[in-house]
Amino acid sequence: MKARLIPVEEAVGMVIPHDLTEIRPGEFKGRAFKKGHVIREEDIPRLKRMGKDHIYALELEEGELHEDEAALRLARAVSGPGITYGEEIKEGKVTFYAAHDGLLKVDTERLYQLNLLGEIILSTKHTDFFVRKGEAVAAGRAIPLVVKEDLLEEVERLTTNGGILSVKEPRLKRAGLVITGNEVYYGRVEDAFVPALTPKLKAYGLEVAGVRFCPDDKDFIARTLKETLASRVDLVLVTGGMSVDPDDVTRHAIASLGVEDLVYGSPVLPGAMFLVAYCGEVPILGIPACGMYFRITVLDLVLPRLICGERITRADIARMGHGGFCFGCKECRFPVCPFGRGAS
Repeated sequence: MKARLIPVEEAVGMVIPHDLTEIRPGEFKGRAFKKGHVIREEDIPRLKRMGKDHIYALELEEGELHEDEAALRLARAVSGPGITYGEEIKEGKVTFYAAHDGLLKVDTERLYQLNLLGEIILSTKHTDFFVRKGEAVAAGRAIPLVVKEDLLEEVERLTTNGGILSVKEPRLKRAGLVITGNEVYYGRVEDAFVPALTPKLKAYGLEVAGVRFCPDDKDFIARTLKETLASRVDLVLVTGGMSVDPDDVTRHAIASLGVEDLVYGSPVLPGAMFLVAYCGEVPILGIPACGMYFRITVLDLVLPRLICGERITRADIARMGHGGFCFGCKECRFPVCPFGRGAS
């Protein structure tokens, strides 16, 4: 790059080679002059108030890219399914958005490799974060005004097999609830699980396709689970009976169905006695009593992934131990908090 410093008083009629930002503390921060603007006599006082006594006259050499072109090529390279970005790049910056509701997926290893290159950066929200259509999920930037083209070619090689960012669409639509416990079945106490779980499911667009109640009877629970599965639900949540007490037989009823990939117990608090298993492709979740009393539990960590078609394994559950201890904040701000983010 060849650059000449030109006093602004002598720059009338010249083209500004890059966006110029103006900062007025407490009032405004943003683009004052767009790349390509032809400087006029009346622009000079404003430029000087911005501290611009000189402007650059740039001449790009072969193999060099302007910051905006570099940012656009970065955007095209790292964007995968479910990701959009604005075609108008400002000041070498590009923001990425979710094209639809779903699970944000970030290839963290390739993100790391990209950010090792220097001169360009990509900053993202956590992978496995459930995002909404139009939500900003990441931003990238060219650091210098001019970037070597071979650096962008390296980014493009890094993303040959797909983008670094994507959003998985929700796939599960219908959930069945099975509420167990003698105390509820026989009317001794009022159920607290349905009012606790229903809003969570509906927040992800899931229809509650039926609620069934069972006593603490293994065979009764097993029959009810079969009926629920036969009603063509995509997900089954079973509550209560998840501890080691002699009356708690729910997990044994689930196991008796011949389920696959059963995992009982999680290193997440609240949620230690959580269960996940599969009957074919249908996930069955065992929700311990903490699901009634705590606003956020292990369920909130696995539900977004399940809804978007991911199969939760023992390894996935084991990784949740890092960051799986809830802070117990007086004012809960989940999901904008560290709970459950260490596994990502």
